[in-house]
Amino acid sequence: MEEIVSLHDVVKNYGQGKVITKALRGIDLKIFKGDFSVMMGPSGCGKSTLLNIIGGLDRATSGDVKFNGKDFNILSNKALSIMRRQHIGFVFQNYNLLPVLTAYENAEYVLMLQGVEPTKRREKVMHLFQEMELDGLEKRYPRELSGGQQQRVAIARAVATEPQLVLADEITANVDSKTAQSLLELMVTLNKNNNTTFLFSTHDPAVIKFAKKIIILKDGMINSEKASSEEIEQFTHK
Repeated sequence: MEEIVSLHDVVKNYGQGKVITKALRGIDLKIFKGDFSVMMGPSGCGKSTLLNIIGGLDRATSGDVKFNGKDFNILSNKALSIMRRQHIGFVFQNYNLLPVLTAYENAEYVLMLQGVEPTKRREKVMHLFQEMELDGLEKRYPRELSGGQQQRVAIARAVATEPQLVLADEITANVDSKTAQSLLELMVTLNKNNNTTFLFSTHDPAVIKFAKKIIILKDGMINSEKASSEEIEQFTHK
């Protein structure tokens, strides 16, 4: 299997002097192409911190973080930004859509940053909007969309550049169960048809049932990559 992400002995500390918070304590993790993996654990266990480090949004205090064999630790901030833009997609709990842009413009934005020419941008975005049942909503602003529609636009934006990895942080938290199921089925389809690799952080059992691999995080450490039913019950909400 093709390895996309490799973490070895990753530590993340916050604070300085005598007041240090240890968010991650020696994480070892590998993510392979085509994975549909879910991270779970109690609030404050380091899930979001780990996603941010894997996605290059934050840097580890120590340890090795590699993406496609490239060491994040030696990349400049500019090089890291380019790596993120070209290879990693993000879907956030609160959608993070730009309120001054329409749904279409939000999804198109990352393609503009990559310098994709307008005709190809339009072709790509319109295809995604059809796939995600957003037809007719192209000119609406985020405030004019439901939570589920906003999250679909966010997913379209995340996958528009055909990234190698999509990181999704509690993406079903602000939508109803029916919408959550629909979003997850959409992402499963992207995983199967395009071999898009997904890594989720969640408490939602609806996400977990789709997982190919479940990673349990506790006290900043990976407790298990083969979760028992008791562990799943402990860290999910109904």
